[in-house]
Amino acid sequence: MKIMVAVKRVIDYAVKIRVKPDKTGVETQNVKMSMNPFCEIALEEALRIKEAGMASEVVAVSMGPAQCVDTLRTGLAMGADRAIHVDATGPLYPLSVAKLFKALVELEKPGLLILGKQAIDDDCNQTGQMVAGLLGWPQGTFASKVVLDKEKQLATVDREVDGGLETLCMDLPAVITTDLRLNQPRYATLPNIMKAKSKVIKKYTPQELNVEIKSDLEVLQVTEPPKRKAGVIVSSVDELIDKLKNEAHVI
Repeated sequence: MKIMVAVKRVIDYAVKIRVKPDKTGVETQNVKMSMNPFCEIALEEALRIKEAGMASEVVAVSMGPAQCVDTLRTGLAMGADRAIHVDATGPLYPLSVAKLFKALVELEKPGLLILGKQAIDDDCNQTGQMVAGLLGWPQGTFASKVVLDKEKQLATVDREVDGGLETLCMDLPAVITTDLRLNQPRYATLPNIMKAKSKVIKKYTPQELNVEIKSDLEVLQVTEPPKRKAGVIVSSVDELIDKLKNEAHVI
């Protein structure tokens, strides 16, 4: 069985985000970029499934500008067998990404598609659900545990919900999106990083995949959240209650 994994290039989680002066987005020039943390978890789970003998190949896929190749090299260094880059220069929204994945699935014929539940740049949490709908595949979102039955071609997914845990049993092929507690991603070793530099990354364009990229969303404005006011030290419980009641209006 082949597993296809989505890996997205995003601003590193440790970087302080700066909004552009014209408020059209956030600054990405000269900013450290890395693999989306949820995508790292998705890739790690695919590699563990392969190491358990449940899959024969792991294919990492990234979409976006030429710099996405660096993210794919990281995926190859972690252990992915192959990488595919869909070269797209303009903004990519979830529906366009889902359509591109559908086209790639039809070419590659994977038995399982694993994505992070969301990207930390836009927090959309839509791509996995959309591609499952386009493919007509069952989906297990927010997975905190994944168990595959190779003989019966089934996937059992534990997912975290408000009331506790929900367990789903799905026929393969299927789409799974990963939550934070599914696993702890491995670090790429130096020898694997060096080997990944020489691996060939297959390139496609949206036109080659017969997918029209069009914006179905319009970003009106991006603004920073309001700055937090400085705290106040109160001298007594009575003063605290008074402020909570008359100023904060929470009691």
